[in-house]
Amino acid sequence: MVNWNNSSLRGDRKRRSNLKYLRDCFACWLAMTKNMTEPDFSKFTAEDWKNYKPDNTELVKSDLTNSEKQAVIIEIRAGTGGDEAGLFARDLYRMYSRYGQTKGWKEKVLDSNNSTIGGYKEIIFELSGAGVYDEMQNEGGVHRVQRIPKTEKQGRVHTSTATVAVLLKPKKTEINISPSDLEITTYKSSGPGGQYVNKTESAIRIVHKPTGLVVTCQSERNQLQNKETAMSLLSARLLKTQEESDLSKLSNERREQIASAKRAEKIRTYNFPQDRITDHRINKSWHNIESIMDGKLDGIIKAFKKN
Repeated sequence: MVNWNNSSLRGDRKRRSNLKYLRDCFACWLAMTKNMTEPDFSKFTAEDWKNYKPDNTELVKSDLTNSEKQAVIIEIRAGTGGDEAGLFARDLYRMYSRYGQTKGWKEKVLDSNNSTIGGYKEIIFELSGAGVYDEMQNEGGVHRVQRIPKTEKQGRVHTSTATVAVLLKPKKTEINISPSDLEITTYKSSGPGGQYVNKTESAIRIVHKPTGLVVTCQSERNQLQNKETAMSLLSARLLKTQEESDLSKLSNERREQIASAKRAEKIRTYNFPQDRITDHRINKSWHNIESIMDGKLDGIIKAFKKN
């Protein structure tokens, strides 16, 4: 009588099961590579191996690019519309901030200038995380809002605007800034901030003399931190200036094709009375505006990935 509890028999069954699994995996691999053509490696020389690149190199590179950590600097400024434009700028910042939280991105406010009724004349902040530039690059341009402001007593719908700029934060090796090209001054911070504000000259103002670009930072507690933040912002703006300069050297047709998605024109309208957001570049609309303004931007971001 066979002893089925014998450990050697159990081991044989396990080995046969493993062999079957490997055989199935091999069959699957053969099916996947059936239509793939590979060179005859048996005839490869040392120089051939040195220059050989698999066909899927670009695919792997693309996957790495989409998942690698990126950083963007987003500048939101109130446009036409007075105090209501400042409130709209605040709402846009809140929308992007909450969307970033759902994506697990890190956020850092670099500079801000508050309006009199709780909005922003300007706010500059950094988002960093996997694929952040890939998802946010299409948000740059003029955003328009149509709604009844809180300050409106007669119930009239007002139209206001805010501008959004999305700058890819360059790596340190991408932009070379000579210290001799900089004019750095300090001043006392303004606005809320407790004991660290208005008592010491911790705020930084940097002028890039060759281009005339000016950046300021007062969000940190000391000069060194503010200088580092200001230099990051300056690097991002210089990179954008460099890209625009390179673009201007192209032919008119190629420049038009590339710049169409980047120019600062009216890109989106937020119509609150009709509960509708319309993106004019792809001629597509979404409803449930309050939910989108609360950070649920997935539908809009995905629409641009499809186009």
